[in-house]
Amino acid sequence: MIFSVYVVDDEETIREGIIMALESQYRTGAFSSGEAVLEGIKESPPDLVLLDVGLPGMNGIETLQRIRDAYPDVLVIMVTAYEDIDTVVSAMKLGAYDYAVKPIHMEGLEALVHHALESIRLRKEVQILQERYLKEDLPFFIGESNAMTDVMAFVEMVAKSPDTPVLILGETGTGKELIASAIHYRSPNFSGPFVTVNCAAIPGELIESELFGYEKGAFSGASMSGKKGLIEEAANGTLFLDEIGDLSSEAQAKLLRFLETGEFYRIGSTKTTHVQTRVVSATNLILDQLMENNRFRKDLYYRLAVIKVEVPSMNARLDDIMPLAKHFLVEFSRKFGKGFTSISQEAERALLGHTWTGNVRELRNVIERAVLIGKGQELEADGLGLKEAARKDSDSTPLFHPLPPDGLDLCSLENALQIHYINEALRLALGNESKAAALLRINHHTFRYRKKKLNIA
Repeated sequence: MIFSVYVVDDEETIREGIIMALESQYRTGAFSSGEAVLEGIKESPPDLVLLDVGLPGMNGIETLQRIRDAYPDVLVIMVTAYEDIDTVVSAMKLGAYDYAVKPIHMEGLEALVHHALESIRLRKEVQILQERYLKEDLPFFIGESNAMTDVMAFVEMVAKSPDTPVLILGETGTGKELIASAIHYRSPNFSGPFVTVNCAAIPGELIESELFGYEKGAFSGASMSGKKGLIEEAANGTLFLDEIGDLSSEAQAKLLRFLETGEFYRIGSTKTTHVQTRVVSATNLILDQLMENNRFRKDLYYRLAVIKVEVPSMNARLDDIMPLAKHFLVEFSRKFGKGFTSISQEAERALLGHTWTGNVRELRNVIERAVLIGKGQELEADGLGLKEAARKDSDSTPLFHPLPPDGLDLCSLENALQIHYINEALRLALGNESKAAALLRINHHTFRYRKKKLNIA
C-alpha cells in the first residue's frame, strides 16, 4: 500500500526539503497556496496533507476547514512557524491530526507522518475486511478461516427460507447472536423485526408471560391493559431464543405447540393468536444430556433443530484471531481516543499462542483492556495480560525435571519433544503448516524440514 502526501508551503526551499525527505517512501505533491492544493485534492485526493498555517491568500486554518468539510478521510498535519497555542487549538478543533513547528526537524516530521499514515493503513485493512463480509449494512462476521467460511456459506443457504427453525450450537462467546442476526437479515423476513430473548436472564415464572403475553387481570400484578408477548413482537420477522436450554418445562410445551401450529394462547385468554415468525434458537449447553435427564423435551428439540449451525470455537479458527484483533484495536482506539496503529510481533505471537476459553468475547475484552490502559502507537504483549496467566500455570507445574542418576538420552528426548509439539501445533492449527510454525516461533521452511526429518505425517 503506497500512500500519497501533499506538501503545502509558500516557501519553495521548505517545500523542496520536505519533498526530498518523503518522496522515497510516498507519492508526493507540492503546492504553494491553499487554493492550489484544493484544486489538486479535487483531481486526486491524497492520504495526508502537510499544511502551512501562514499561507498567503487563503490561510492554513481556512484551507484546513475546507479540506475537512469536503474530504473528511484526508488527514491534515499543520505546520506553524511558532507554537502559537491559540492557532494549534483552533486547528485541532477543526480536525487536524497533529502539528509540527518550524524550523522542521526532518526525523521528527518523518516519524509524525509515518504514525499518521499507519493509522490509515490499519483503518483500511479493517475496512477491507468489513466490506468483504458486510453487504448492504447487514451484520457481518469476520472470518478468514476455512471453518468460519464454511459456516457463513451454510448460513447464506439456510437463511433463504422464511420460517424453517434453526438451532445454533457453540461455546460461550463464539458469536451465536451475530449468526442469528445474519440469518435474519439474509432471509425474506429481513424487513420484519429481529427480537432477542435471553431465556436464562428471565425468571422461570415470568418467561411464559414475556413470550406469549397476557390478558388484562390474568394474574396478580398484571397490567390492566394486558401485554403483547415477544412472539407477537416478532411477527413477520425472527424470534431469537438465546440459551434455549434454560427454558422452563411449561414454556417448552407452549413453544412446541406454537412451532407445530403457529398458534398460542395468551395467559388468561381462551382465544388463540396466530403469528408468522421464524424461530432461531441457540445454546452452549449439551441438549442431549438435558434430554436424558428429562430437562428438555425431545419433541421440542426435533422441532427447533430442523437446521443446525455449529459455530467453531476461537481455538479452531486461528486464522481469524489477527483480523478480529485488528478490528477491535480500531474500534477501541476510536472509543478511548487512543493512537494505536499496529500490533507488535510479540503481541501477535501471544495472541496466536493463547488458549481462548472465552472465544471471541474474551479476545474482544483482552484488546479493550489493552487499548484502555496502553500508550503509544503499537500494542505490546505486556499490555495483553496473557503472560501472567501463563506464568501462573508454569508456577504450579515445573517445566524441567531433575536429571536421573543414571542419566538420559538427550537426543531421543529432544526428538520426542519436537514430535509432540509439532503434532500439537498442527492440531491447533487444523493442519495449517504456516499457523503451526507461527505457534512454535519458527519459520515455515524450518517447520517443514523438522517435520520431514522426524517422519511426521
